Amino acid sequence: MPRVLVVDDEPQIRTVLRGYLEADGYEVAEVADGAAALAALRADPADLVLLDVMMPGIDGLEVLRQLRTFSDAYVILVTARAEEVDKLIGLAVGADDYITKPFSPREVAARVRAVLRRDRAVRAGDDAPLVFEGLSIDRLGREIGVNGSTVMLSSLEFDLLAALAAAPGRVFSRVQLLEQVWGYEFYGDERVVDVHVRSLRARLGDDAADPHLIATVRGVGYKFIGRPA
Repeated sequence: MPRVLVVDDEPQIRTVLRGYLEADGYEVAEVADGAAALAALRADPADLVLLDVMMPGIDGLEVLRQLRTFSDAYVILVTARAEEVDKLIGLAVGADDYITKPFSPREVAARVRAVLRRDRAVRAGDDAPLVFEGLSIDRLGREIGVNGSTVMLSSLEFDLLAALAAAPGRVFSRVQLLEQVWGYEFYGDERVVDVHVRSLRARLGDDAADPHLIATVRGVGYKFIGRPA
């Protein structure tokens, strides 16, 4: 049974979301602040975190930054700030999706289902390791090695890299990547792909100006250009 952690300083929001998610069959835990969230996730990892951005003390973005040092759990940011830059910052830090307040609890439940269904779809595919010069992708263990060192990726970054690397040389449009990695129920726009590719390149040490792993195909999308080992 997938486990979801709801992090929000408003008790009413936590109660409503917990009710909808438990009705969908998820195990749900809840905490009221960022420090409690980090402690809870270290003690009992979650599959997905619904994370409020605006909280007293440690805010949601800082929680996300720290979380990404030890966990690849899916994270959906819940924010009252509608500015596009805030959403893109959250995605660049390692969020998988975002929801803007006020929101419908049904929409939140639908987003959670879509994200967790994506994980099942990826794991149901070919599990054989992918090995290239300077890069190894263990799809079964969901581990990435770069020049012999383990690199921590978010679940979505891992899925994005695995999708590209499974078909070297194939050009994927942003829409195709949204469909294959994010799933048909993704609610955002195509720019989210660019944000995650930038983050992925940074973690892999791949220079966008002179890439050796992920190349941009101008006006179309991206392709994997890593050389087989």
